[in-house]
Amino acid sequence: MCTTPPGGTLLTVLAAGTAALLLAACGPTQPTGSADRTPARIADAPARLPVPEGEGSRTPDDFNGDGHRDLVLGDLVKEQAHADDPGIGIVYGSERGLVPGARQLITPGRQGAATDGQLPALFDAEATCDLDKDGFTDLVVSTDPPYDGQGRPPVPLQILFGSPGGLTGKAVQLTVPPVARVGNDWPDQPVCGDFDGDGAEDLVLHATGGHLTYLRGPFTRAGAPSRAGAPVRSPGEVPTGPAADVDRDGYDDLIVRTTQGTGPSAVVLGGPAGPTRTGAVLPSGIDVVLGSFGRGKALDGAVGGGGPPARADSSVGEGGTSLRYDLPIAAKGSLASPGSVLDAADFDGDGLSELVSSGSRLRVFQGRPTGPSTEATVTVEPPATGTTRVVAAADFDGDGRADLAVRTYRSETKDTVAVYLGAKKGLVSPEPAVTFSTSAFLGS
Repeated sequence: MCTTPPGGTLLTVLAAGTAALLLAACGPTQPTGSADRTPARIADAPARLPVPEGEGSRTPDDFNGDGHRDLVLGDLVKEQAHADDPGIGIVYGSERGLVPGARQLITPGRQGAATDGQLPALFDAEATCDLDKDGFTDLVVSTDPPYDGQGRPPVPLQILFGSPGGLTGKAVQLTVPPVARVGNDWPDQPVCGDFDGDGAEDLVLHATGGHLTYLRGPFTRAGAPSRAGAPVRSPGEVPTGPAADVDRDGYDDLIVRTTQGTGPSAVVLGGPAGPTRTGAVLPSGIDVVLGSFGRGKALDGAVGGGGPPARADSSVGEGGTSLRYDLPIAAKGSLASPGSVLDAADFDGDGLSELVSSGSRLRVFQGRPTGPSTEATVTVEPPATGTTRVVAAADFDGDGRADLAVRTYRSETKDTVAVYLGAKKGLVSPEPAVTFSTSAFLGS
């Protein structure tokens, strides 16, 4: 259960740019060491470009509504080690992929909404969806509102609304009616989805005591839901996104976990009353992801754990992944993988999802009619040394195949973001099409 203000980061994605821009988009690639105590370099940052203006679209993660996905970077390097969090970076897209020059820095000082006269000190990216149905994706962020520890804490979530120029306006505080809350936990961990099937994006939040807060969309520009009732009962209290229509019935579903760390989870199914029905119960693990890995028409689930690969019908450990096919029925399977942090996307455009595992190595397991196998994998070699994690996996350039964006953390002042294009053969390109450093945002 959540008893402290939220501090996690949810990441999203996008990519775009001309060939010349892509070649010019490289950031610093020096080895770590004393660099932790030196200012981040921004001399190699790509030249700033205007954000293209759009007219609205139904493309996910399209903040400026031009029909091309954009990238959210919730974790940026700093000018100096131990400096304050610089904010959230947005890289805008084009028909050819991610354009690092078309970027925007979102900061709580410039765009945050004050609570009791106090501006937030931090923004953490949490969820993206078009909450007001205007054709421009909106960004939900968590903040650190003042709280004396007595009674029910304030709502820490704010909304930045998209527009033809992107995320240019001031944030508004998300309204959570008192009737929709229970207990004294922070109302955080937002997950977007159309859980009642009415065509509007809703929000599910963490509550407490085996409940979730359910806010029905569309939302007003003041941050208020169209409807909100009493909290709904749930097999857990930690909603986990992204949401998806697991059983293809027209209602989005989501994963709900029992704890923030390693623990069991369950599929919670949407319906006319929202996310109220518990589906398959999934085994304990560190990470959970949904995808079409094979074996059925419904979506499948993968759970990454933390010890040696275990039996298919038990919890899994480090390097092991438990598979549940054709949810919510959940036929069992397992896969030996090198890590417990999972992502899923269709990189070769065949309609099946690949499973991405980022632990000691970054590997892509091909989706097949019989399910993913260690016999059909691709190992991705990042362009820099350090700790590499997936930023997002989605179709950045509009070719019908997902691309893989990864960030290699080298120190508080040095990193590299790389985008590997999806490929019909080989799953992903052997070399990144785009590389840059988030230090580019320091001059924004």
